[in-house]
Amino acid sequence: MRILRKATDVPKRSLWQKIKDVALADVAVLARGGVSAGSLEQLEQLLLEADFGVPTTLKLVADVERRALRGQVKSQAEFLAALQEGIAEALDAGNSNPRLNAATDGPTVILIVGVNGAGKTTFIGKLAARLRKEGKKVVVAAGDTFRAGAIDQLRVWAERTRVDFISATAGADPAAVAFDAIDASVARGADVLIIDTAGRLHTSEGLMTELKKVSRVITKRLPGAPHETLLVLDATIGQNAVQQAKTFAAAVPITGLVLTKLDGTARGGVVVAVHEAINVPIKFLGTGETSDDLSTFDAKQFARELLGDE
Repeated sequence: MRILRKATDVPKRSLWQKIKDVALADVAVLARGGVSAGSLEQLEQLLLEADFGVPTTLKLVADVERRALRGQVKSQAEFLAALQEGIAEALDAGNSNPRLNAATDGPTVILIVGVNGAGKTTFIGKLAARLRKEGKKVVVAAGDTFRAGAIDQLRVWAERTRVDFISATAGADPAAVAFDAIDASVARGADVLIIDTAGRLHTSEGLMTELKKVSRVITKRLPGAPHETLLVLDATIGQNAVQQAKTFAAAVPITGLVLTKLDGTARGGVVVAVHEAINVPIKFLGTGETSDDLSTFDAKQFARELLGDE
């Protein structure tokens, strides 16, 4: 899993570099076995700027302070370790298993939801490519029948990744498309069916109601499905992603989160904030446009790369 920076990026100060420059300016205080109140305040500000959100930030700062009082933070290396462990523990708390759920019989149905522009179609292509490499027979269904070009865009990804594609006509009922896609997947002996949905503003009550209908119809046609409902979020929008997650989770049972565009932002703290907000595991990180730019989530590795201690 490689996030946040690429070799071609213009070098930027990492979060850890900022913490060292600002919050840990007084190394003498650390050497004496303490962390100054000023350092903690600066740390709090930097974490908020990195989109960890208020609840998560307060927990992380309190954790560092507790470790310092126990004499466990006497150097910059120990300070870094305390932060890394705190972030990893936050991501491992509660519902945190990144493995995809699978059907015990018949195709595993994965429903993809999210707002316009979050990167749903690209993620579907990457996921289809990954599952096919694992030897699975994959079917992709075009359930976004509203956005101009959405069907064609998904068809291109299906052709590129060499998976089966179930099309639909523009304006067709998305729930009916999902129903027919399950029938087709069963008939073809598919292992996995990935169903796209129209990008919708989380503030649109009508579209959220429609999403509920799609989910209900899938369950009616295939009990136990959808086995995964993955919410795709754009990491560059910061704390707005938290509100989107809460709204979608109130409409349908979200089983996993996908954070995209992490190569375009250094404010990756939102990954921690979203997980804590709705207690749903991060399952994948998207970091580019090719079919290989998809990482299964690993909390410890993410914590290391998020701080950027290299």
